Amino acid sequence: MERFIRVPFALHRDDPLWVPPLLMERRAALSPTGNPFFRHADAAFWIARRHGRDVGRISAQIDRLAEAGTGHFGLLAATDDEAVVAALTTTAEEWLRERGARRVLGPFSLSINEETGLLVEGFDTPPMLMMGHDRPYLGPLLERAGYAKAKDVLAYLSDSPDLPAGLAAILGRPLPPNVRVRQLRMAEYRREVGRLTDIFNDAWSGNWGFVPLTPDEVDHMARQMKPLIDERLVWFAEVDGEPAAFAVCLPNLNEAIRDLDGRLLPLGWAKLLWRLKLSGLRSARVPLMGVRRRYADSLLGGLLAFLIMAAIRREAAALGLRRIEMSWILEDNQPMRRIAEAVGGRPYKTYRIYGKAL
Repeated sequence: MERFIRVPFALHRDDPLWVPPLLMERRAALSPTGNPFFRHADAAFWIARRHGRDVGRISAQIDRLAEAGTGHFGLLAATDDEAVVAALTTTAEEWLRERGARRVLGPFSLSINEETGLLVEGFDTPPMLMMGHDRPYLGPLLERAGYAKAKDVLAYLSDSPDLPAGLAAILGRPLPPNVRVRQLRMAEYRREVGRLTDIFNDAWSGNWGFVPLTPDEVDHMARQMKPLIDERLVWFAEVDGEPAAFAVCLPNLNEAIRDLDGRLLPLGWAKLLWRLKLSGLRSARVPLMGVRRRYADSLLGGLLAFLIMAAIRREAAALGLRRIEMSWILEDNQPMRRIAEAVGGRPYKTYRIYGKAL
């Protein structure tokens, strides 16, 4: 597993935009005892080796909460070699086929609720927190192995601290008396994470590829996110006292770890803490957002989304965050795309989910 984790380190060594992940985080994410994903999924991992050198890797997953008959692959990394990618995908496909899968989708690392898709556009900028960065040749090599586009997901970037004038004017009007916008309450942190997860599972339940977050995953996520959470960047909108929408904005940890080569020892911890707490970061990502389905297609639902995004933009600017990524968004999720564009976002990266019949 240690070799598996380190395969991309060698393959991306000459790519100045790739950000080495923290090794301790990767070990926990791929450990059956460290990641609650494995409580509802089975996975296997392979390394491709040639002439004594690791030249690629892949995983295969069967998620019992996902669509029946569909298996997943992920964590793909490989040299620019058609034979290597073919060997990796063929091996993963056979493992999935033996377990009843009739179709394969990916890459998911490991779940659709984690890193999703292969980067196919936007290679000229580094990835944000919990987003992938791939070599341009990987997509064509997957296609030669029989894969085709199943769905694209988009990352939007907003690099202006000001809302468009028209939207600012709308949001400047008095709120309906039954609507309230508020920050995360850190004193109720665990319950607040439960509230946002409840909204997330409701809001996303009709979306393509949806897999609900389980209670164990919620607990895990709460622990993982807490060191990065700033209550000024997590907002709820309430209707009649009930949480109806939320958005979470996290500082872009990748900006702080870019030159640590995955290690926090001996001096990595000091550099990380300095950058997070003292020198400050300039970018952030909104990885989670949702509006309850009963409001989603209404004018009220749009207002709730705009209100919380405007609050995040305002607080982010006050904290010195100049670039905010909103990701990922399904290419055909027009309501969410309109919200991202209305608050000044522009699509700047595309990640592709590939599929193949088995």
